[in-house]
Amino acid sequence: METTEKSSSRECPSKEVLDEVIIIEHLSKSFGEQKVLTDFSLRVKRGDNVVVLGKSGSGKSVLIKCIIGLLIPDSGKINVLGNSMIELGEDELNLARAKIGFLFQSNALYDSMTVRENLEFPLRRHRPDISEQELQEMVFESLENVGLEHTSEMMPSALSGGMLKRIALARTMILRPEVILYDEPTTGLDPITSREIEKLILSLQKKYDTSSIIISHDMSCVKFTADRVVLLLDGRCYIEDTFEHLEQSQDEHVKQFFI
Repeated sequence: METTEKSSSRECPSKEVLDEVIIIEHLSKSFGEQKVLTDFSLRVKRGDNVVVLGKSGSGKSVLIKCIIGLLIPDSGKINVLGNSMIELGEDELNLARAKIGFLFQSNALYDSMTVRENLEFPLRRHRPDISEQELQEMVFESLENVGLEHTSEMMPSALSGGMLKRIALARTMILRPEVILYDEPTTGLDPITSREIEKLILSLQKKYDTSSIIISHDMSCVKFTADRVVLLLDGRCYIEDTFEHLEQSQDEHVKQFFI
């Protein structure tokens, strides 16, 4: 293994940083006899996009569901924005989640609601005292961010796959989260639409100074969006480095993703 790989492999030790927004230490999660995550560790600093790369079924989606509290790990620690996610009660967890955006792979829009109502939903839930004027202003700004202001009164069923992903991204951003978790943001999209989503991810990161973990096996998405790439292998962080360095790696476990 190359020098860069040795220095950053296995437990993913990161450089000393002043502001780490996500700290994951020795995380393990199994389903029966199937071990999915085994001693996984990762740190994400403010303003970074970290892409977690791995084969299908390697545990990428399980990882982010553990981060946001949708799954409870068997052991380990998860700290997001100073909150120990595993130790929080239900009310505290809901408060913490308001600062964490989650873009589901399936978009998870409500079919029975218009686009506007879908965007209003998290605001009404997490900010019950918001005025109607402020609510409508935030909805409009969120739609403007993704270039779909004209879809406000449309139903999700009337939108294309790319438009649905944009609306889902607008809803993810509407509470102005500090951290965003993306689960396969370009899966099922054509190459042109995928590039548009990748550009949106970066533009919104810059506009709102967000930090992100992006789950993906789309190498174009990985290259375009990643400040750092983590390879999830056998439940562990096998290696962490820049896309450019990993692209040159002679490690067979790494090379298979760049062929």
